[in-house]
Amino acid sequence: MSKHSWQPSCTIKELQKRAQMLALIRDFFAKNNVLEVETPLLCQATGTDPQLDFFTSTYQQSPFEKKLFLQTSPEFAMKRLLAAGSGSIYQICKAFRNGEQGRFHNPEFTLLEWYRIEFNLNQLMDEVASLICTLLEPKLVIKKVIKITYATLFFQKTGLNPLEYKPHLYKKYALSHAIPEAISLCEHNHDLWLDFIFSHHIQPTLIGEQIYLVHSYLASQASLARINADDPAIADRFEVFVNGIELGNGFFELADEAEQTLRFEQEIAFRKTNNRPLVSKDCRFLAALKAGLPDCCGVAIGLDRLLMLSTANVAIDDVLAFPLDRA
Repeated sequence: MSKHSWQPSCTIKELQKRAQMLALIRDFFAKNNVLEVETPLLCQATGTDPQLDFFTSTYQQSPFEKKLFLQTSPEFAMKRLLAAGSGSIYQICKAFRNGEQGRFHNPEFTLLEWYRIEFNLNQLMDEVASLICTLLEPKLVIKKVIKITYATLFFQKTGLNPLEYKPHLYKKYALSHAIPEAISLCEHNHDLWLDFIFSHHIQPTLIGEQIYLVHSYLASQASLARINADDPAIADRFEVFVNGIELGNGFFELADEAEQTLRFEQEIAFRKTNNRPLVSKDCRFLAALKAGLPDCCGVAIGLDRLLMLSTANVAIDDVLAFPLDRA
C-alpha cells in the first residue's frame, strides 16, 4: 500500500461533476413524472445470467445463517414494484458484479435503471437519447442519433448475416481479419461468435458525435426481453453506444411467468454444465410476473461510464472516489 492510497482516485472536480449529473437526472425524471424508488441491494435471490458473477454474503442471527446476494441489478425488485402498481419508476443505486475490473469496469458501480409503463421500445430509445444528450453536453455535443438493427449493422461492418450461422464463413472472416483465436474460443457456438466479432470489430467503430441505438438483437440473446411479436427470430432489445463505449441495455420487458421460468431453468442448466456458481430462481420475482406485470420498457445505464464521457476521462477509476484498489 502506497502512502497516497488513502486519497481519492478522482479529482474534486470529478466529484462535483458527478453531483451535477445526479441532480440533472433527478430533475429530468421529475419533469417526466417518473417516481424515484429504492430497493434492497442485499437480497435472498439473484439473477441466473451465466455471463454475470455475483457476490455473496452471510447473514448471521444465531443460531441461524442465511446466504444473501449483492445484486448485479435492481431489476427484479423494481419489477415487483411495477406489478404492485407503482407506475413508471427509476432508481440510482450501486450494483455489484464479481470479477469485473478494468478500464471500463469496477466490481462496484453506479447504475441508473428505469421503467416506463405503456412505452414501446422506440419511445424508450428516444428518451434514452434525450437524457444522454442532456448529461453529455457541453463537453460532448451529440449531433446525430442513429437507430439501426443489429442485423443491419452486423452485415454493414462484416458482410456476415448474424441471423444465419454458417461456420465456414465465420472461420473465413476470423482468418482474414487476424483473429484466428476466435475459431478455438467460439468453436460452434453462434452467440459466442457474434459477441466476439461485435466487441472486437464492430463496437470500436461506433464513434463520433452521435449516439448509436442498436436494436432487434437475436432471440437467442433476448435476456429479459420479449421475443418480437412479428418476427420470432429477434428480441425487443436495444443497446446504446457512444464513442465505442456501451452505456446501457434496454428491453420491452418479458411479462410471461412461464417463459421467464423456462429461461431461468435454461440458464441454471448452463451454469451447472459449465461449472458456474449455482443459483436458484427468484420465486418472489416470478410470483410478481404471475400476478401481472404491466406492459413496459426498461433500461439500465452505467453512470460511471457516462461520467467518463462527459468529463473526457479515459478510465473508470478517473471518475470514482475509491475504486476497488483504494476501497
